[in-house]
Amino acid sequence: MSLPAADRAREMWSRLAGSPAGFPGPGDAGVVVSPESSLCPPGWSGMVELDGAILAVVPRPDLVDGVRARLLALLGDGDGAGAGLSRLAVGEVLGPAELAYLDETDFRPAGVEVERLPSGHGDVEALLASVPEADAAESGLERTESPVYVLRDGSRVVAASAYRTWVETAAHLCVLTADPHRGRGLARAVASAAVADALADGLLPQWRARPAASRRVAAALGFRRHGEQLSVRDLAAALV
Repeated sequence: MSLPAADRAREMWSRLAGSPAGFPGPGDAGVVVSPESSLCPPGWSGMVELDGAILAVVPRPDLVDGVRARLLALLGDGDGAGAGLSRLAVGEVLGPAELAYLDETDFRPAGVEVERLPSGHGDVEALLASVPEADAAESGLERTESPVYVLRDGSRVVAASAYRTWVETAAHLCVLTADPHRGRGLARAVASAAVADALADGLLPQWRARPAASRRVAAALGFRRHGEQLSVRDLAAALV
């Protein structure tokens, strides 16, 4: 029997951070020195909060004590959960983004038949080109590895979903719907097919999102929020 989604997520983030001690327990914070960590851009600091615990990577040893003290204070302010990493968002940041995961028993498939296309298909590229650059980047569809599940309006693809694999553990879901077709359940339909594909491959479905509409799609499929992620270029400024 596979581990619960939350445990698999903690193991994955520990590997990304290069943490020899693993993910800390509830109410605790761990800090790892790793200038080239996969958890955040090179030279940045990155933090992940999961179920009332925080794991952070920093680029320099002199940041460790101050960062850990600040993270423990955040956990205390949040009564051990929902630490509010956004309070560290000083200067240039990426996030915070909500992290949600799915146990197979919680999956609520949409039950809609969708079309399967290979990664990099021209019709998916046309969808990406038809939306604002920021929307295309937010979707992550330009960097997927799995088949792409789509719905069409006539001949045009108007909704698509796929995933890319993180450290052989998580299927990071990517979803995009053309603006005139949003709010009709299309994102849920295509994402449902991608999630089913990921589960069949033994992967952990991961939904990382900032927009409220995206989070609602995740919740409709059965994803549960477990925490958030934030990356900061100059974390020293947030410690002042």
